[in-house]
Amino acid sequence: MQNLGPAYYTDPKVYEQERRAVFWNSWQLLGPASLVDSPGDYLATEIAGAKVFAIRDHLGALRAFRNVCRHRGARLLPEGTGRCKKIRCPYHGWVYDLAGVLQRTPWFGNDPDFDRHNWPLGEIGLEVWRGLLFVSVHESQTLDVQLGDVIGELAAEPIETYTLTDQRHLVFDANWKIYTDNFVEGYHIPGIHPEFFAAVDYQYFETTVHNNMVRMTAPLRKDLFYRGKWLWMWPNWTLSFFDGGMNTSRINPLGHGRTELLYHFYFADASDAGAALREEVITRNMAVIEEDFEVCCETQKNYASGGYTPGVLSAHHERGVYWFQEKLKEVIDRV
Repeated sequence: MQNLGPAYYTDPKVYEQERRAVFWNSWQLLGPASLVDSPGDYLATEIAGAKVFAIRDHLGALRAFRNVCRHRGARLLPEGTGRCKKIRCPYHGWVYDLAGVLQRTPWFGNDPDFDRHNWPLGEIGLEVWRGLLFVSVHESQTLDVQLGDVIGELAAEPIETYTLTDQRHLVFDANWKIYTDNFVEGYHIPGIHPEFFAAVDYQYFETTVHNNMVRMTAPLRKDLFYRGKWLWMWPNWTLSFFDGGMNTSRINPLGHGRTELLYHFYFADASDAGAALREEVITRNMAVIEEDFEVCCETQKNYASGGYTPGVLSAHHERGVYWFQEKLKEVIDRV
């Protein structure tokens, strides 16, 4: 088993293939559906550069649209969460209702060939699974098919009972696949995460590959905020457990050499009394995540320098890396 060649991480043409074949052609986790709980609540974000938003309409239905005005392509809603009674383009004032229907075109003038009913917002796929909100720019398969073995993996976990309490946003200068390669193996733990390494019985750290999921487990030797199980799901989201809660993340490329992580933290105890404990768990969690950034960024530089040729992968520790890379090649080769 060999690592991917550096061009997969540094060539802008590969990134363009990935945007179309991977990110715009799959279900993407936006966060908990509770973020869009009431009519007018919206969540706007980007998926590898494609601006989208989910919104609860006046009848209580959840919908998702391209965050693009049908007039001249302006962004309609700012990134993040909010609430609105209507969707008004800030550029020329076109107004859409919460179901995406064009209602008004102020100062547009009279045009007998123009029928506003022919210009609704571009709707995209939306599904809610176990309280988590997913959207798909182009639906190529059902969400259940993409979720694969994580459905059974989480069947006994009460994930929908946890409450979102915190969000974190991180950006670093490396290709999204370098970070993914790093996430789906525990081989780097002794060198990059010394405190984490001391807290687990590393000789029993196990990585197993499943249908669209990589699972990593390790027994704990001493106190650690993690519960000892970490999951990665195709193509770019993660879920990790700790006592009394979990986190999810979406690994989103901002270009061929820049990536953002969008983290959500969920807890069984969302009370004010539990705030200090929650903050401790989040702080310790983020410290582990940030420990990976330097090695990812320096690896990106080495790939770009021409000084690296693909090395061999560990059959024991890096089977998740190999599965991810082979799946990626299979998908983008179809473009």
